[in-house]
Order: sequence, then structure tokens, then C-alpha cells
Amino acid sequence: MRRAVRAAVRWLAVGLALGLCLPVAWRLAVGVWYRPLVFDAASVPARRVALVFGAGIYRGGGLSPMLEDRVETAVRLYETGKVERLLFSGDNRYVDYNEPGEMTAYAVARGVPASHIQPDYAGRRTYDSCYRARHIFQLKGVIVVSQGFHVPRALFLCRHVGLDAVAVAADRRAYLPSSWAWSQLRELPALAGALVDVIRQRPAAVMGDPIWIQ
Repeated sequence: MRRAVRAAVRWLAVGLALGLCLPVAWRLAVGVWYRPLVFDAASVPARRVALVFGAGIYRGGGLSPMLEDRVETAVRLYETGKVERLLFSGDNRYVDYNEPGEMTAYAVARGVPASHIQPDYAGRRTYDSCYRARHIFQLKGVIVVSQGFHVPRALFLCRHVGLDAVAVAADRRAYLPSSWAWSQLRELPALAGALVDVIRQRPAAVMGDPIWIQ
């Protein structure tokens, strides 16, 4: 009986170790594979559209620090001619929570014409944003704009749905340690989920008629 218990404990320990090691190894592999596609704002190859992912807004209005940095980076890409249009993809499932609307307001206040901005109100997940960029907005290539921890997953998903994607990391400041740690930690299950998304290749949660970005 004791021998069986010890064997069960050993196998449980092995299972836990694999459960921790495999996601970490997968994240490292994706990061290394897509690193050549990550550029600074000055050297990134031009694309017509920048795809900017939502990252949290305040209930009373305004962008979270990470989202502000994403939108500011996209605005600067627009100002320097690296992109001609901005696609702001985020969550708008609730009446009082509108990521694309807040992102658009910030960019317009910074001088980007509203006619050069395309909100995507159904970008609930990274996969949805990438899938809709390709299949709803009919894009073939984009500059992905996000923080460095998120960029590998975004590139992995965008390129697997058929987008010729490159990326700029929007780390413009030091973030709160708790926020940064949580973002790093959640990438482990998120990247595992991204692999499932790529294998299944299901349409985004919200679809519709094609929209061409003018």
C-alpha cells in the first residue's frame, strides 16, 4: 500500500512538473521563433494598417497605461508614415465599456483624422482581433502594436490566420510590478489557448459582412 502511494506521488510530481515546464517551454519557443519579426518604430517595414489590441480602460473613461502606450505608439507610426490607417480592436460587449471608442478618442485628440481610424468593436480576444482583421476587414498585412510580452502570441495568431504581420513593441514606460507580473503569468495559459485556436481555426465569436478600410 505504501509503495503504491509513493508511486502515485511520484507520478503526480512528474505530471505537475510537466504541466509547469511545457507551457514555459512553449512560450520561450514562440518568443524565439517570432523575434526576427519584432522591430522598433524606426525600422519596422511599412504596412498600410496598424492593428492595435485593446488592453483595459477605466470605467470613468481613459486608457490604462498599457493601452495608452499601444495607441501612442500607433499614432507615432502614423505620423512617421509607417502606416496609413489604424485598426483599433477591442472589447465593447457592455454599454459602459468601449475600448475601441476610447482608443479612437485618444488618437483623434493626438491629431489623427477620424476617417483614418477603423474601430473593431468585437476584438474580445487576440485571436478574434487577428481573425477579423483578415476575414472581416480583408487585410493581408499589418503592423501589430502591443507590449513585448504579448507580441509573440499576437504574431503567432495573426500569421496563422493569413496575415503578413510584423510587430512593434509598445513598452514606453515601466509598469506597476503587479500588473507586469500578472501580464507575464497569464501569457502561459493564453499561449496554450492560442495553439488550440490555431489548430481549430474557428471563426471569431462575432462575424459579419466584409468591411474594407478606406
